[in-house]
Amino acid sequence: MRRPVARNLAVLAVSAAVVSVGAAAPPTAVTSVRKVPVAVGYGGAVSSVDADASAAGIEVLKKGGNAVDAAVATAAALGVTEPYSSGIGGGGYFVYYDAKSRTVRTIDGRETAPLSADSHLFEENGKALAFADAVTSGLSVGTPGSPATWQTALDKWGSKRLGTVLKPAERIARDGFTVDSTFRTQTASNEARFRYFPDTAKLFLPNGELPVVGSTFKNPDLARTYAELGTKGVDAVYRGDLGEDIVATVNKPPVEPSSGWNARPGRLSAKDLEAYRAKLQAPTKTSYRGLDVYSMAPSSSGGTTVGEALNILEKTDLSKADEVQYLHHYIEASRIAFADRGRWVGDPAFEDVPTKELLSQKYADSRACLISDDAVLTSPLAPGDPRSPAKACATGGTAAPTTYEGENTTHLTVADKWGNVVAYTLTIEQTGGSGITVPGRGFILNNELTDFSFTPANPAVHDPNLPGPGKRPRSSISPTIVLDRHDKPVVALGSPGGATIITTVLQTLTGFLDRGLPLVDAIAAPRASQRNAAQTELEPGLYDSTLRGKLEAIGHSFKLNPEIGAATGVQRLSNGKWLAAAEKVRRGGGSAMVVRPAS
Repeated sequence: MRRPVARNLAVLAVSAAVVSVGAAAPPTAVTSVRKVPVAVGYGGAVSSVDADASAAGIEVLKKGGNAVDAAVATAAALGVTEPYSSGIGGGGYFVYYDAKSRTVRTIDGRETAPLSADSHLFEENGKALAFADAVTSGLSVGTPGSPATWQTALDKWGSKRLGTVLKPAERIARDGFTVDSTFRTQTASNEARFRYFPDTAKLFLPNGELPVVGSTFKNPDLARTYAELGTKGVDAVYRGDLGEDIVATVNKPPVEPSSGWNARPGRLSAKDLEAYRAKLQAPTKTSYRGLDVYSMAPSSSGGTTVGEALNILEKTDLSKADEVQYLHHYIEASRIAFADRGRWVGDPAFEDVPTKELLSQKYADSRACLISDDAVLTSPLAPGDPRSPAKACATGGTAAPTTYEGENTTHLTVADKWGNVVAYTLTIEQTGGSGITVPGRGFILNNELTDFSFTPANPAVHDPNLPGPGKRPRSSISPTIVLDRHDKPVVALGSPGGATIITTVLQTLTGFLDRGLPLVDAIAAPRASQRNAAQTELEPGLYDSTLRGKLEAIGHSFKLNPEIGAATGVQRLSNGKWLAAAEKVRRGGGSAMVVRPAS
């Protein structure tokens, strides 16, 4: 019999420490750093998908910086080494735990639509654009939010200047990093559209060829851009020359004439950049197994959807369920939460989002009544009404399918010696973003506006995620921090993966909190993702297992997804120790580091 979560946490801490004894200390340089998926030690921890980026965060921690300083340093370094997932041209969501006040705070750094946008942004001649035509265009580019997020976080909770924490990333961009198979593969998958844009091709297809694994990749333009940001501050983006370059690129994408590509112009203006603000806002909060789970409130749907699913699962003892029933209830809770997400969650500046009601246990209990042990719900499932929870088990509502969302992004998790924690997910949307590099600046622009619904998912159901002037497209980003009854961190984590972020975070949390898995193993476990669709996506470890047949016997239907998400996390251990955990295999494996490894 498995222990309840309150007693199981101590066991998790011990088992995790055993897994990582002997983890090597990171070298002082940020090149040729070895990836390890788990590390335990003192002085703080950093976990990301990339070793150079994690080392940048560790460097800042070693020099006296706090978790916020290290998070910005890691994010900036990811903009160099993971440029197809993050960078100055994108946005993200930042969740911060302050050890002194024992409170959680968040920053919504989501990109925004131009002030001139309306609900028909992605329509031509009365019809919705094809996604492929929309994504690789200026039309898909939202006002970048990452620079404002970095500065806001540093101003509110950091201890270092922006210029100081950008130095490691500037150095990596100038001196280069070693190309791995993941970077080459991601470049190859974007090669055709990268060739549409001369500046993108010149940077990412050196000498007209794919970058070679083991070669050194340098980005001197980005090094100069970081140096300018460090000197001038983020006003260079929102009121300066850098912003002018962004606007010019969006409104007249520099296309290779011989390509024949119609890169539709965007509508971004200097006024849009000047008006942009990273929003300080309260997190979502829900209780689960006696713990408090904090995440992002709308415009992200991550906090409400993960929180609702956890509330649905609250009265099912997942620690005692066999693997089939555990996965069955997890899948069904995800299905229900996504049905409600699609109807109710959008940018709260434009939509009346019932965040409190979506996260109420009463509402979750009324939705959980839909789940039985031996039958499967049909998707698309109709949403409930969180304002009338007594009616939530009714089946006569009108359903709407979940709209497409690109499956990239990157996540980092940081803790420091004072006990502060950051979970930060940043993105340029799909792998390679819009494909458009700002000339002379060394970074790709986002395609975040394609996260809007191009047209209503179902004309009979209100869609809260249509474009609007200055509106933030709905996101699934779910950086999450879990606190114990003393308001101290238990675990923090997050993942990339578009709409699969929500299911990745939910499955990792339940694996860790309910199933008793060490954090690194909860991250590595094969994943299932149900998003109110007819079929649930399974990674090969589940698709090829006997569990699949047993779940199909209940009524589930599945399709294969080779890889879902790429999570990272940190766990607080005893006596000031931290555990950092990352992927063992996905995205080439992640990089977990601590300041002083435990012996």
